[in-house]
Amino acid sequence: MTTTDAAPVTGATAPVASTGAATTRRASSPWPHRVVRLASVLAAVGLWQLLTANHIRFGLRFDTLPTVTEIAAALAHRVGTEEYWLDLGQSLIRILTGFGLAAVVGVITGILLGRSTLFADVLGPLTELARPIPAIAMVPVAILLFPSDEAGIVFITFLAAYFPIMVSVRHAVRALPTIWEDSVRTLGGGRLDVLRLVVLPGILPGLFGGLSVGMGVAWICVISAEMISGRLGVGYRTWQAYTVLNYPDVFVGIITIGVLGFGTAAAVELIGRRATRWLPRAEENGR
Repeated sequence: MTTTDAAPVTGATAPVASTGAATTRRASSPWPHRVVRLASVLAAVGLWQLLTANHIRFGLRFDTLPTVTEIAAALAHRVGTEEYWLDLGQSLIRILTGFGLAAVVGVITGILLGRSTLFADVLGPLTELARPIPAIAMVPVAILLFPSDEAGIVFITFLAAYFPIMVSVRHAVRALPTIWEDSVRTLGGGRLDVLRLVVLPGILPGLFGGLSVGMGVAWICVISAEMISGRLGVGYRTWQAYTVLNYPDVFVGIITIGVLGFGTAAAVELIGRRATRWLPRAEENGR
């Protein structure tokens, strides 16, 4: 066989090997990563128990904090009470209501700010002036503005989530290649076709990034608002436990907040992953 005859064979086998390697990478099990993540959490819990049970002081006063076993006992007691689930449900209602409103309004105004010069000139300066103000600083305004604490807390939650969502959508709209819109219009499409075929699909990655950030900020602010002016909710109950020096229950509230935040953020990420599965490398990035 001559060198000329052998060359095509070598070239034909290279893509096969490359494809096999890519398939191996995609088919690798996610369990090792999950085991490492679980082990890191267990290690942190074990270190906490070690430091608090032995009353260690290394600049930080771990001897004043409850142990893991004390927190676990308090958690088991609290989970068995109706009050715990009422607080949890109330916080979830507030976060989902405020976040849901922020998502709808944030997407609409973000698209308008990104595509309409008139809208950007009229409302753009107002949003930029209001955006640096922490949502929790608006608690006095909410107390004066709304007739009930419940509406005020939802308003604070809305503000907290709105600006990350709106800014992400606005930047995503402005980053869309103009050739996509030109292609739709060349084929006879109108504004609604551009919105449906170009804008909405094109902003999805940026949108879900904003939703993830907005969810985290919303949890911070709803818990803070519950501590200041709430009557029910995880934040209110956590602060109430602190005022009576019931530190195990304080950490029960902290753990509950962490689990709720993790669960809602994971839900947003899962929805976003499914909505953007058409993106390149979506499977690899999702692990």
